[in-house]
Amino acid sequence: MYSYIARQPILNAKQETVAFELLFRDGERNCFPDVHPDKATSKIIVDNQLTLGIEEITGELPAFINFHVDALMHNIPTFLDPKKVVIEILEDVSISDDLLEACKKLKRKGYTLALDDHDFDVKWDVFLPYIDIVKVDILDADIVELDCFLDKLKSHNVQLLAEKVETLTDFEQLKMVGFTLFQGYFFARPEMVKKKNILTAKQHILDLMSHASSSEFDFEAISQIFSRDLGLTYKLLRFINNPGYGPSKEISSLKHALIYIGEVELKKFIALLALADLKGNKSDEIIRASLIKAKFCEKIAEINLVSENPPKAFLTGMLSHIDGVLDQNISEVMDILPIHSEIKEALIHKENYLAKYLTLAGILEQGKWQEAKAIAKTMGVEEIGYLEAYQESISWSDAMLMIQ
Repeated sequence: MYSYIARQPILNAKQETVAFELLFRDGERNCFPDVHPDKATSKIIVDNQLTLGIEEITGELPAFINFHVDALMHNIPTFLDPKKVVIEILEDVSISDDLLEACKKLKRKGYTLALDDHDFDVKWDVFLPYIDIVKVDILDADIVELDCFLDKLKSHNVQLLAEKVETLTDFEQLKMVGFTLFQGYFFARPEMVKKKNILTAKQHILDLMSHASSSEFDFEAISQIFSRDLGLTYKLLRFINNPGYGPSKEISSLKHALIYIGEVELKKFIALLALADLKGNKSDEIIRASLIKAKFCEKIAEINLVSENPPKAFLTGMLSHIDGVLDQNISEVMDILPIHSEIKEALIHKENYLAKYLTLAGILEQGKWQEAKAIAKTMGVEEIGYLEAYQESISWSDAMLMIQ
């Protein structure tokens, strides 16, 4: 359910944190398991980039990530934003022409490359024109001997990063011989970061959410996502055939189903999927409350003659409990979802017309009829209108829950 990752700060000569190295961990003990380095790298990327994003771990600072030979040869780093990562080439990889060509390609794409635990072996000389940072383990190094080795790097435009800096004396001496970046226990030990994990199927949901939040809808791309997930396709067909949606229809293909349901309704269905599939072991009540608010907000928007694509009012209601579903602060969740700024404003600051829809729904949920009448009046909504909308929303939510 959870992913574990350790981060260790990388500092400049002023002892300012300028980046973090990300380290795979197997649990809260903060230790490195016996895992193949390619698997460790994949774990970091899948568990973090595909959930909250690596920038959430590093606070928008660059992330140094170890890549072993297979990951480099298969272009795994290109999944990541070149502005946000530094690709560390491990010291024990097998040197080959193919590896060199892979590094050249990454360099052309704008990635920053670092040699990890560099031992000054001549076999690495051919790589140096494409390297930006050289990391040196200085724990047992002699400073005079080290200075001699560093002379050979002066003809290359590389930054020197000292690893395992443990004392102030080390730090001061290393600055004098040309190191500009530093990492080690003198500054900080690796810090554990624990994030709630989202499994592979959940990623399909987040991909759909991204499309649903766009005013330009790509049915072909949406169809591809559904085609990779039997569960999603099954729920789509259940949705189409549900009495709460409309009359049944014979569907001949997945794309036919998507086009039949229509863009606006499909976006609502995606929001429903997102909430239901991300809820994990949460009670259905949190889904029911979200469904009621979603339909209610949509109906109040219709009363006020607000018609928008994507359907903002519906999505606002649907996402009103997403922080509880994911056990995350609402601001953090909004940062990683491609949601319209007005929806974010309503959910985080509760200060616009969409927030008023949610407030009215919440008041009705608590049976505070006089308060409901007062706030509805400020919105120009008659009592009969919001009461009927709320009742219809309850009926609709009950029908939708039958799909799950």
